[in-house]
Amino acid sequence: MRPTMIAFALPAVLAGSFVVWAETPKPKAWAQLSDLHLDIIPRTDEETARIAHVTAPTSDFTDAQPFEARPAGAATVRVTPNANAFSQPSGNISFEDELNFKVGNGLFRKLWVSSPSSTLASDGLGPLFNARSCQRCHIKDGRGHPPEGPSDNAVSMFLRVSIPAPKETEMTGIADYIATLPDPNYGQQMQDFAVQGFASEYTLSVTYEEEKVTLADGTHVHLRHPTSAAENLGYGPLHPDAMLSPRVAPQMIGLGLLEAIPAADILAKADPDDANGDGISGRPNIVWSTEFDQPMLGRFGLKAGSPTVNAQSAGAFAGDIGISSPLFPAASGECTEHQTECIAAIHGDGDDRVFEIDAKGMSLVTFYSRNLGVPARRDIAEPEVLRGKEVFYTAGCTSCHTPSYVTHRLNDQPEQSFQLIWPYTDILLHDMGPALADNRPEARATGQEWRTPPLWGIGLTKQVSGHTYFLHDGRARSLLEAVLWHGGEAQTQRDAVVSLPTADRAALISFLESL
Repeated sequence: MRPTMIAFALPAVLAGSFVVWAETPKPKAWAQLSDLHLDIIPRTDEETARIAHVTAPTSDFTDAQPFEARPAGAATVRVTPNANAFSQPSGNISFEDELNFKVGNGLFRKLWVSSPSSTLASDGLGPLFNARSCQRCHIKDGRGHPPEGPSDNAVSMFLRVSIPAPKETEMTGIADYIATLPDPNYGQQMQDFAVQGFASEYTLSVTYEEEKVTLADGTHVHLRHPTSAAENLGYGPLHPDAMLSPRVAPQMIGLGLLEAIPAADILAKADPDDANGDGISGRPNIVWSTEFDQPMLGRFGLKAGSPTVNAQSAGAFAGDIGISSPLFPAASGECTEHQTECIAAIHGDGDDRVFEIDAKGMSLVTFYSRNLGVPARRDIAEPEVLRGKEVFYTAGCTSCHTPSYVTHRLNDQPEQSFQLIWPYTDILLHDMGPALADNRPEARATGQEWRTPPLWGIGLTKQVSGHTYFLHDGRARSLLEAVLWHGGEAQTQRDAVVSLPTADRAALISFLESL
């Protein structure tokens, strides 16, 4: 299905900003992926030179860099003293579009009900689901968390599931694509809630084993190794080769700005063969876009499995809530062909509704998701923060956590257009070692690879979400624990942090908390 956005010819200045897909691509055969979902105004040569200068890595840590206090450029928002810090519209949004943002917020927070219902246009929930609204997972637009004890449900955490696919099902034209199939009984995502009259698919169980890590200064840090399991299965056994991956809902800020980073700038940082010998071999995830009917650069999701904010949002409506949309039209959501009663149930696509959320509703939710503002930095010129920034850079953390970019000039998205932003991510896949592996591939991402998460806003996690749980399954209970879980390509950086003097390690944490 094609979107309603305008297709356009790329000008000569962007020559090469698309991937030429061969039947059997060689490594590094693709150049730059076109940003078909964006209405781009090409950069001039002068702008390109200015951008290269302003985004060049710094070597001066005596003071904050120009514009560093505004991580989202003109879209940056002030820091509120409460849990709403991630729920503000882009700082440069127009008065008229702020209304669209608020309507999108209403749809994001909307509690869906089961069908049939007198609440027209709000029914269609499930029948199987993980949450009744987007906000129930992305609480206050922030991070979810794993269940805390037997009385805490896992509403902001779930299990993805898939099984290996035969070789012949691999995606033609995407090198290194790892084919998978949905579990026959449970699909691609396990739902732990169901509407009345239906059994939920499972109950999520998470248990931990503690490991003590001793740092160079004698400090002891305890890491918890999680084991996630699907218990109380409601629809028969899982496939014997089922691969389960626990996922905690990530924060929502800055998504439109990440989407507006030129694909060429992301792909230019890829080094799959580690040609520069630094031990870092970031790779782009190239995924199939249902929205555009072609391969595209993956940007969103913990393994960069989705190419656009709209696709990510529509996929969440389908998988998390069981709500159909133009992009995912199945009214039964994620029900499999073996769940016949689920498919045959009454859904919310009756009367005049073709989809449970229509194209207009999806566009408003996408607009809201694109425009959740990134809060301003704090204490950026404090000596402790500057020292921590220097530690972050000299330890090599910026090899993956790229500090800054300048977004595309855009005709129809002024909030995201031509902004100097500081997300601290390269949006590439990195092998993080066996300790963090979920052993479940996703498109080109292997079972040990994860997308570098953006770090902006990370210091406000406690204020917004009420906890400090990090990484894909929330196993890390602090920023230091999150660093200590790094392995694989980031082993050298992790070991450098272990070896730090106490004062330098504290400064590093202060820098991260200022983001």
